[in-house]
Amino acid sequence: MRAWLVCVLLCLLSPAMARQVTVGSKNFTEGVILAEIAVAQARKDGVEVAHKRQLGGTRILWRALQEGDIDAYAEYTGTLRQELLQQPDATEAQLVAALAQQGLGMTRSLGFENTYALGMRKARAQALGIRTLGDLARHPELRLGLSNEFLQRADGWPGVRAAYGLPQQANGLDHDLAYRALQSGAIDVTDLYSTDAEIPYYDLVVLDDDRHYFPDYQAVFLYRLALERSAPAFVQVLRSLEGRIDVADMRRLNAQVKLEHRGEAQVAAAFVGVDAPQGSGRAARIAQRTGEHLALVGVSLGCALLVALPLGVLAARRPRLGQVVLSLTGVLQTLPSLAVFVFMIPLFGIGAKPAIAALFLYSLLPIVRNTHAGLTGIPRDLRETTAALGLPPRTRLWRVELPLALRTILAGVKTAAVINVGTATLGALIGAGGYGQPILTGIRLDNLGMILEGAVPAAGLALLVQGGFELFERVMTPKGLRLTARA
Repeated sequence: MRAWLVCVLLCLLSPAMARQVTVGSKNFTEGVILAEIAVAQARKDGVEVAHKRQLGGTRILWRALQEGDIDAYAEYTGTLRQELLQQPDATEAQLVAALAQQGLGMTRSLGFENTYALGMRKARAQALGIRTLGDLARHPELRLGLSNEFLQRADGWPGVRAAYGLPQQANGLDHDLAYRALQSGAIDVTDLYSTDAEIPYYDLVVLDDDRHYFPDYQAVFLYRLALERSAPAFVQVLRSLEGRIDVADMRRLNAQVKLEHRGEAQVAAAFVGVDAPQGSGRAARIAQRTGEHLALVGVSLGCALLVALPLGVLAARRPRLGQVVLSLTGVLQTLPSLAVFVFMIPLFGIGAKPAIAALFLYSLLPIVRNTHAGLTGIPRDLRETTAALGLPPRTRLWRVELPLALRTILAGVKTAAVINVGTATLGALIGAGGYGQPILTGIRLDNLGMILEGAVPAAGLALLVQGGFELFERVMTPKGLRLTARA
């Protein structure tokens, strides 16, 4: 029980930002740009605002807003009607009223619509005579690659397929990767956002929604109504952006980021008319991400040691109960890592805490299993000899059994640590930072340098951790046992 309390305290005391007004953004370029525009406008008006970037899909941002992990983010009215509030025929006034019941507010339109659409390469569409979504029904051989969120949304693929009677099966992939898949011919059709800069760049045709399936998707900011009392100046900042961004502006801003490879903060600052923030150098960014990554791995591994070592000892001392313990920890290891990260959000919100909790669960099996294996692997005659000497069970455990099992236990800890270093990169999807942040940004912007900025240090840290544990194992193993191992 004491170990669990210590673990919880470590998670609660993990590095976190002081509470301030925070705007979040989805894991796609336009969402990041709009959040940066809000930050730049706030800075221009003398309001201090933080930005939690690329927190994932719609549901993650929506829950974060409801729970107070963020205070505002950019959303679209069609998504509100169809996916979040499930009021497809609601007027704007009805949307505002429904949001108010949940303690949320909504600005008026920022000035542009960004609707869903399906698109193809123009040459391919012309060759097949496809101009509308209805025309797709005549070509069941077409390969569809759709963004993972669009595949599941109420206003996404299931509804489109039913409305148009489409026979094709669709595979899921990242939205930004879909454009490259279209260009290479790996897929024939994908979902688009109507403000995407890639549409003209890749010479794509947007298929006409001839049955008017997709609703109106006006861009707005959602915010917590409590801000009208606690931070009215920030609410005024959001209101000041109403009607200021038209479709041409948004396409141009998206193009500057995705095609010209300019930073979102710099693009947003230029649009608002303020000086761009001075970006940190690569070395400084890597140092920051290293600190975040080490915190995720270190806290989660420390919690796991406090819990897994006693569980491993218990499993070795009580074989029947041990099988249950090993089975349960084994089941945890089989769960998809991304799913575990998302499952932690309702319990811990977004940021480092849910990532630490998920990594903690993934660390249990190697440590429990190796502790169990190390203790049960001690020769029976040696255990009987220590018992015959009259040593108390606790003394036998600490002075004989654990030292003999140390190498095996450390091997399990090393395995858990190396796994954590790699798995922790997924924490960036829920706002935990670390090396996953530049990797996600690089994938979104098709920037190999950004991907390597996260991937190379992550690989280096994994090797460093492995080497460090091997050195620690050599130092901690008694000299007699080292000689025995060599023999």
